[in-house]
Amino acid sequence: MMMFLGNNQKVYILDKAEANTAAVNGHPAWGSVLDLETFEATVMDIATNSFCASGYHLPNGSFATFGGNGAAGPGASEGSQVAPGAYFATWDSTYQDFDGGQSIRILNPCTDNDDFTSAHCQWFDDPSVLSMQRRRWYSTAEALGNGTIVMIGGFQNGGMYILRLDIALADNLLKDTFSAIPPQLVNFLVKTSGLNAYPLSWLMASGNIFMQANLSSSTYFSLGLFMSLNFGLQLSGTSRTTPRPICPPMPNGVVRVYPASGANTMLPMTPANNYSQTIIFCGGSDMAEPDWGNFSYPYINTWDYPASNDCQRITPEPSDGSAPKYIQDDDMPVGRTMSQFVILPDGKLLLVNGGLNGTAGFGPRNLLTTQDQMPFGESYASGPAPPYYTTPEAPAGSRWSSAGFETSSITRLYHSSAILLPDASVLIAGSNPNLDVNTSSTVPYPTEYRAEKFYPPYFSATTRPVPSGVPSTLSYGGDPFDITIPASSYSGSSNDAANKTIVSVVRGGWTTHAMNFGQRYMQLRNTYTVNKDGSIVLHVAQMYPNPNLFQPGPAMLLSSSTASLATVPRSSSAAARSEAQPTAVDSKLPANILSSDASGSGSATANTTSTSDSSTSHVALIAAIAGGVGVVALLALGVGICLSRRRRAHPCWDRSRCCCAPAAPPAGAPYQQVGGSVQTRI
Repeated sequence: MMMFLGNNQKVYILDKAEANTAAVNGHPAWGSVLDLETFEATVMDIATNSFCASGYHLPNGSFATFGGNGAAGPGASEGSQVAPGAYFATWDSTYQDFDGGQSIRILNPCTDNDDFTSAHCQWFDDPSVLSMQRRRWYSTAEALGNGTIVMIGGFQNGGMYILRLDIALADNLLKDTFSAIPPQLVNFLVKTSGLNAYPLSWLMASGNIFMQANLSSSTYFSLGLFMSLNFGLQLSGTSRTTPRPICPPMPNGVVRVYPASGANTMLPMTPANNYSQTIIFCGGSDMAEPDWGNFSYPYINTWDYPASNDCQRITPEPSDGSAPKYIQDDDMPVGRTMSQFVILPDGKLLLVNGGLNGTAGFGPRNLLTTQDQMPFGESYASGPAPPYYTTPEAPAGSRWSSAGFETSSITRLYHSSAILLPDASVLIAGSNPNLDVNTSSTVPYPTEYRAEKFYPPYFSATTRPVPSGVPSTLSYGGDPFDITIPASSYSGSSNDAANKTIVSVVRGGWTTHAMNFGQRYMQLRNTYTVNKDGSIVLHVAQMYPNPNLFQPGPAMLLSSSTASLATVPRSSSAAARSEAQPTAVDSKLPANILSSDASGSGSATANTTSTSDSSTSHVALIAAIAGGVGVVALLALGVGICLSRRRRAHPCWDRSRCCCAPAAPPAGAPYQQVGGSVQTRI
């Protein structure tokens, strides 16, 4: 399942073509849009099979998905129409899906003020007009600092695992290339063939891309234009690659990429760490290479093999010029596969979803166990994993915690996803380790149609701030801006509250398969003025003037100390085209000004049944979607969601919108199942 936040009103969802009950235009739907106000899902139409595609945002606020699988029929069978000499189907008469292997699908996220029935608000998915040069399934998308998108790797078609191949064979089965014109071979991907599905990639400050796959790591690519999706949907560009020294191998033999599917993300970039770009990897599998099997099935009963609890960090471009190296991080409390990190506004990483044993993927059998003996249905994993936090800057040995957490009753394994929402809660949805839709109670892990919102501990604050002066656009460098927080937004000492407040730009990314493509967190520098009336003016620097640190496009502007919540208008970042982004000198900030006796007038009574630690100051957590207005015409897609309602584990601030919410939060887990009737599946 794939999911992304389109704007501050809508989450868009994609899946594979399969037997969802919800239909659109006479066939099962495999995409939808979720309204964050009503939590109702509306199906959309899509032409091609988006199974295991990749995706990314565009600088103008639109989103694109790339590749997918051949047309599929019931039971994950090959579609009914196969082109002569081809090894994939081009269309299926039952699901009415077309081959998605070369597809580029474009969506302009619309709001409630738009006509959702218009082509402008639908997916554009027409391979005869816009497509990639090569078929790519399980490929990776990563943007450069100018907003152009690099497509990396992938498979030509479906399979569990592809053995190491020579270059000639690799080009037939794998796409060991990136999306230059023409596509360029990447020897790193040939070297890591077999375990390089969804190769893990991050743009570095230098403009190079750090990649990790199998047990290898490298930086690659010099600046160049790879795939430019500008106004008018024109593909153009030239490119060149510059191989960099290979980084050390991943320690302890732990594979992180699919289907080992360890959690990974870039840690928050802050003034304190000089905007260092450090990548964290947690979990995955240390299975021996032969155990991964052949193209079809693994050689062992993966569900009996414990996932790794190992965590490693690496800074690919150390500021002192030293050679990059992996650094052992705190082990996770339990081993995990298919878990993913969601960066929260306070800079902590929430780890959710996944299993304790096995790998991602599914199948009717493996090379040891016949179909009738499969203990977990078609799942290659077992043992749902509980949620945890990690605090990256905490002292070693004390970074992991689950204090106050309870495990959801809903299993989230293969094809589950999670993403940060504008109110700073986390949407968690999906799970279907089955070849097709299977809602039978006889299977251990049925197709999951329910979605949940996870409320982190900062939701225990009782006051929702109302900041003013939040900008509608951000730039790379330039004049700072001011955000004013009234005294009614917090309690306790104004000086303490101001000193604890940070302002950050957070991008939740485009999420699938335990990854969030494009997820980044940058703390902006800020100073403050504390006024005698208790109001606080935050003087905030613009984005650090290097677009490679945080590529142009959608993001959320947030501010937090102990974290109350406030929502601010949508904003956009830098130029809205795939081109060199304008930069200016880094913002100059005034000195701090304190007040000896000012204090906040907000409620000091915390929610004692929440998961949050108590605190005397509750300053703003400001959430805003940053993204431009898209200008691309589109087509459509569909998926499903069953959303049921439970009471929140925190007070409802806006009584006009939740008349039936309890006056005091109930005890229990910080989860809320959201929505109403069954519509289709996430």
